[in-house]
Amino acid sequence: MRSPHFKVLFAMAIGFCVMPSFAQKELKNKIVDFATLMPVESASIYVQNTTIGTVSNADGKFVLLVPNEFAKDTLVISSIGYKSYKVPVGEFDNSMEIYLEEDIASLDEILLVAETRPETGNEIVERALEKLGDNFPEEPYVQKGFLRHKERNKKEFKWLIESAITLYDSSFTSDADVNLKINVDEMRKSYDLRDVDSLLAYTAYLKQEKKLRNLRAKNLRRDTIATASLVKAIKWNDRRTNGLEHLFQGKLNLLRNTNSNKALFGDHMLENHQFELDTVLVDNGRKIYKIKIDASTDFVNLETPGIYNDGYVANGWIYIYWDNYAVKKIEYELVASSPQQKSRSKNLFGTQVNHKLVMTYMEYNDKMYPSYIYYETPKLVNVGAKVSSKDENEAYDPNERYYYSVQEILFTEIIVDPEAIALEVQKDWNPDIFSVKQYNKEFWKTYNTLLESEEDEQLIQDLTKRSSLYKE
Repeated sequence: MRSPHFKVLFAMAIGFCVMPSFAQKELKNKIVDFATLMPVESASIYVQNTTIGTVSNADGKFVLLVPNEFAKDTLVISSIGYKSYKVPVGEFDNSMEIYLEEDIASLDEILLVAETRPETGNEIVERALEKLGDNFPEEPYVQKGFLRHKERNKKEFKWLIESAITLYDSSFTSDADVNLKINVDEMRKSYDLRDVDSLLAYTAYLKQEKKLRNLRAKNLRRDTIATASLVKAIKWNDRRTNGLEHLFQGKLNLLRNTNSNKALFGDHMLENHQFELDTVLVDNGRKIYKIKIDASTDFVNLETPGIYNDGYVANGWIYIYWDNYAVKKIEYELVASSPQQKSRSKNLFGTQVNHKLVMTYMEYNDKMYPSYIYYETPKLVNVGAKVSSKDENEAYDPNERYYYSVQEILFTEIIVDPEAIALEVQKDWNPDIFSVKQYNKEFWKTYNTLLESEEDEQLIQDLTKRSSLYKE
């Protein structure tokens, strides 16, 4: 007999409204560190044994909509290195802040009984990669989630997109470029206040289209190019650098794509990564390795067509469960290191960190699925008020010139039933997050989203007042 939880997922998969919007409980609160009273960011908040969940924002705050049928189920609030907080959904108190206490395992004590286990960081990570086939789904699955895509300079938001998305993956062992699909189901917000006078994207677009050879942006004049042509080039560049296919099917999907050609965490991983065991923490009662990601002998190269994405070193952290070597979380940065990349990054982006990625996984039916993704990358648009300078690279106000894009994805449902998956696969799939769709108010009443931070909320309110689509 199928569980009530499956019925909810199956009904949502085929497009029916399972229950009216009022038949749910809104859980809303703030999570803080018991010792420091600082907010706990990216804590997991979920209903035990389901995929209903969210994460806390930069202020430690969250909001989660839970159908009333789960009122007697257990709500779990957990974060790596803390003791978990558990309470029945129906008894959750929205008025009292939640305090998490530190919880750290003793590394020395554990290693005394771990003679046959890997001991170094490199060995532990290699064992985790060997176990991916056991810990990742072996059968096709579908996930539903929420996307927030935002772009800003140092002064303000320039662009905001919020969408509901569906991800289909045939299995961990299949090639992502042909067996992993994304669809944009609904759109909640789409505000665009970007300037369109940048010639950088236009130059790259013309080269890609092979319309001009040996072309340099400085040889073009903005007043000779139609705004519509610039818009077309910018949209092309959006899809190339910030499309969801780029994130899920590319090298930065570090674990999913370990079998792809020249994968970052592939056969030659230790040539451009080293891993050092830092300590052992606790996550929801389970011991978990905290391992430092560091540079090795070679640079990291993303090999992005048309973009110089070589000359990086990696740093960050990877968290791996002690008992089954499943990866719980990866925090990964690529920092300019070669002389060429350092110069390029300084001049184009005003930063040396070119890619910043956080991927968190949830365990469901003894398999690990993506639960939260954060991806940040800098972006140059030659815009803003010019300042007096003989240096061409400093001819624009850096507070307006240097942009960065952030994509956040929260997955809240997993569908594993073959019948429901077959229905999803038969639909027309379109991964374009930049095309505007009509707002569906009823849909969003029951859909879990990411809560904005207080800073983001203020900037978004400002953006909505000023924003329009591309100005002709």
